[in-house]
Amino acid sequence: MGLKIQNGRVIDAANELDFVGDIYIQDGKIVGHTAPPLDFHADEIIDATNQIVCAGFVDLSVRPRHIAKETIAAASAGVTTFCVQPDIKPTIDTPEVVKHLQEVAERANYPQVYFIGALTQKLEGFELSSMLSLKQAGCIAMSNGNFPVKNLLIMRRAMEYAASHDLLFVYRPNEFSLSNGGCAHEGAMATRYGLPSIPEAAETIALEQCLELAELTGCRVHFGQLSSKRAVIKLQQAKKYGLNVTADVSMHQLHLTENDVIPFDSNYHVVPPFRSIEDCDYLRAGLSNGTIDAICSDHQPHNLDSKLAAFPETKAGISTLETLLPLLLKLVAEGVIDLAQSLALLNAQPAAILGLKTGTFSIDAPADICIFNPNLEWRVDAENWKSEGVNTPFWGQTFKGRVTHTIQAGKVVFKRA
Repeated sequence: MGLKIQNGRVIDAANELDFVGDIYIQDGKIVGHTAPPLDFHADEIIDATNQIVCAGFVDLSVRPRHIAKETIAAASAGVTTFCVQPDIKPTIDTPEVVKHLQEVAERANYPQVYFIGALTQKLEGFELSSMLSLKQAGCIAMSNGNFPVKNLLIMRRAMEYAASHDLLFVYRPNEFSLSNGGCAHEGAMATRYGLPSIPEAAETIALEQCLELAELTGCRVHFGQLSSKRAVIKLQQAKKYGLNVTADVSMHQLHLTENDVIPFDSNYHVVPPFRSIEDCDYLRAGLSNGTIDAICSDHQPHNLDSKLAAFPETKAGISTLETLLPLLLKLVAEGVIDLAQSLALLNAQPAAILGLKTGTFSIDAPADICIFNPNLEWRVDAENWKSEGVNTPFWGQTFKGRVTHTIQAGKVVFKRA
């Protein structure tokens, strides 16, 4: 099959492309920009006039309750590849679980779901999992998710194991003895409302320990969902001295702070928590100066019951896939980052972290493409929402920027009516 996308504004920072014109796709791969190959025949044409054409988004952190249902939300959001964290049900700690989940994704006609294997058995933090077997089954990285590794010796052994098999170690820095089951940033808001708090040090101490072990073991480490100023500074220093580390930030952390939290609205309950304005400003600066390598959704859809208790007793997490693009465009509109660079944070750079060939418009790259209208306004409501989880603090708000087509390996998997 030949597919031509015509008259769109094509943006690909990795190849320094920014032009109004055409993209040509054959047999699931990019075969031309601006001009087709000599033997090209278009079986289908998509008119992208007044729209932006970019590589499909690669999401580094998703925790779906039902993979098949969330693939619909992912496709509608321009996400062509996403990574599932190991701390879902069932826990991703055996090759059999990996195979089962791969079959679920295949049946949903969304095969580009990658799985992060559990670092320790049952994520209990004591005994290492069979990482090599998980890698051979298809796991793209290893992590203990939001669960603690019980001590630094176990973590050192895990990182040595990962390094010996060239496995990416994904780590969300959180010193559990300091976070102590908290639900809000240790600041004015938590004090005012008497909420159990999580200090910034819970993140920075854990990050510093992991950096030391990364240097000791040579393990390739990706830090997930950073939230604090001091974490950005420590990461910047580590990169300056040549450590092989990368990091991402959740999109909602770039827009909300502790001042936005409504203490009785559990849709604002996230871990790591929304921190200070200064922390948010440093996260934004970390994106623009290249310290932070990618943005993820950290999508965690919950049912209504999970969010009905008192704020500290509810499940942490936000349903975020469908607000990923408009919140990115908001960063551009606010002058935080330019459009080409911002899109790379959602496609080329996370793909590079994972070692995937997608995320760009290089010739012969997989034709994973997002087409969106940057000026189309829409409202976050039941009529427009695809995800199973409606737990979002943005419910009822109007956003600008909406995906019209999502193409995965040359196949149109989403088209907005």
